[in-house]
Amino acid sequence: MTKGPFVNPLFPDNYYEPAIGLVVFLVTLFVVGKLLVPRLQKTLVERADAIDGGIVRAEGAQAEVRNLERQYHELLKEARRDAALLREEAREQGAQIRAELRTQAQAEARHLIGAAHAQIEADRQAAFAQIRTEIGRLSTDLAGRIIGESLEEDVRQTGIVERFLNELENRRSREITGRPSAKMSE
Repeated sequence: MTKGPFVNPLFPDNYYEPAIGLVVFLVTLFVVGKLLVPRLQKTLVERADAIDGGIVRAEGAQAEVRNLERQYHELLKEARRDAALLREEAREQGAQIRAELRTQAQAEARHLIGAAHAQIEADRQAAFAQIRTEIGRLSTDLAGRIIGESLEEDVRQTGIVERFLNELENRRSREITGRPSAKMSE
């Protein structure tokens, strides 16, 4: 190996190489400082704003969700309260309707019972009148057979059978009520 002349790296023989290197370095530094660094800083700021904005939006969304959840629970409580009120009103109306229907049914039953009593009384009176007529006819026939003459004309004219039946009826009513009847006192 042969050694050549010693070259000091700090002070080279040709000065144009370090000068060109220095110029290229300064141009590169200028380009990086004026063009690339502001763009990088702008991009970093935009990303930071996007991240901060995303966090703010997320916090806002969470606050909105909490607010909506609170409103939902309030509406749910109100709906439950309204449902309970409606159930209570329905119970009250049902009880009132049952009471009205019971009252109507009792009134209808009283009316039907009254009508049935009236019908029974009318039927009893009709049966009594028919029996009375029949008893009068049979009594007259029997008396006529015993006497041997027809008594129908005499009985009709004098009303003997009618008086007899009235007297029986008066006795019966006195026994039931325990007081003299108005017809007896006449």
